[in-house]
Amino acid sequence: MRVLLTVVAALWGAGAGLLLPRAAHRFSVDAGEAWKAQCPGGHPIAGAFGGWVGPARCTAVPAGCGPYGPSTPVVVTVTALVCAALAAATGPRPEAVVWLLAAPVGVLLALVDHRVHRLPDVLTLPLAAATAVLLGLAALLPGAAGFWPTALLGGLVLGAAYFVLFLVNPSGMGFGDVKLALALGAALGWYGWSVLVVGAFAGLLYGAVYGLGLVVLRRAGRGSAIPLGPFMLGGAFTGLLLGALAGVQETGA
Repeated sequence: MRVLLTVVAALWGAGAGLLLPRAAHRFSVDAGEAWKAQCPGGHPIAGAFGGWVGPARCTAVPAGCGPYGPSTPVVVTVTALVCAALAAATGPRPEAVVWLLAAPVGVLLALVDHRVHRLPDVLTLPLAAATAVLLGLAALLPGAAGFWPTALLGGLVLGAAYFVLFLVNPSGMGFGDVKLALALGAALGWYGWSVLVVGAFAGLLYGAVYGLGLVVLRRAGRGSAIPLGPFMLGGAFTGLLLGALAGVQETGA
């Protein structure tokens, strides 16, 4: 059952990953700007749902400009691997559905933050709300390995912690990181406070190592800003894998 779930999750991730490069291109704008309605060549982006759904490839007549946005093969591979890993660690438990629905959104947020150092509210806030609600539904089903009240508290605690960090150093952290922390705290809190601490610390550690690496390679200075969102998501991914595996071992599943 676990092997089948992992394969299905990988296919789901690959399918979702095909749609992310176009969305990443459209969301990659500075604060206050409208979402991109054109490809880099200036051709209108058309397609389903107002042009949001479809491959990131311009086919305008008479001369389309080809692929645009993040590399589609890379995004597809990463999203498929993330979904497969989460499914393999979680197994056939209700929360697995929550992780698989949230994973492509997390990859999209990482892509956008990496490109323009911004986490759009239209993604972070619905992700936080959906994570809390869906985990509440998962808690009602048999076989759930987490605790919903701790998930809710975890979202508030991690969000508050990042808010304090934002107040202390607003130039080094965006308010979008605070909003993202709400969703990540809820997901990590599902498996308990120890997982929350590990996931949150891992995200900060990954970001610090990346920043230090840039300084050592002289690609950035000490005061250079780096996108923290991808590392927060990476830390949460690490925490969820550890929490899911621990939950499986405790129940003997």
